[in-house]
Amino acid sequence: MTSSQLRGVLFDMDGTIIDSEPYWMRAERELVESFGGTWGEQQAYALVGSGLWNSASLLISAGVELEHEVIIDKLSARVREQISESVPWRPGARELMAEILQAGLPMALVTMSIGLNARAVSAALDRELGQKVFSAIISADDVERPKPDPEAYLAGAAAIGVDISDTLSFEDSSYGAASAFSAGSITIGIPLHVEIPQGSTHEQWESMAGTGLNDLREAFGRHRSAA
Repeated sequence: MTSSQLRGVLFDMDGTIIDSEPYWMRAERELVESFGGTWGEQQAYALVGSGLWNSASLLISAGVELEHEVIIDKLSARVREQISESVPWRPGARELMAEILQAGLPMALVTMSIGLNARAVSAALDRELGQKVFSAIISADDVERPKPDPEAYLAGAAAIGVDISDTLSFEDSSYGAASAFSAGSITIGIPLHVEIPQGSTHEQWESMAGTGLNDLREAFGRHRSAA
């Protein structure tokens, strides 16, 4: 049953709570170059927010002579290695999540990274805030259809026990925003490395810095009442 109140918050990971896209781009470039190819910024930015299988397909077309699964494992391991050295938190993300936690609203992480990477970032966030942050994690391992399909966000809402229309989601990419928006979540875009089409979000913010739970509730109320 839906309600007129915000009952859960869903967060994308890469580019949304952490600025890990440069880590992915470095991993992609290193892998392509190891096979004698070249990998430019335009190619890298085209993959932001897409599923890992799609990324692997494009790397194969760029000359990487490995199976999809091997490419995904290699990229993910390289990104985890970089995250273990330094977690590039996006401004305001930890502060906002701490306030949401204090209010008792459940949160889910909804990412197209593999589970190992999602759990590594989630564990780092738990250490930062001194408590368990996400009630559920939905990763690439848990869905059959990656973003922009709505499956991941529908699964995220179900995992925290709320109707998708009672949630608000944060996304940084067009793929992710389309996934959350089409699922029925009030979608806030916080673009970083790529633009997000206006039609894929309910509104867009510069970042989470300086925002609080009241801002989320107000945004939810504006767009939920208009639905």
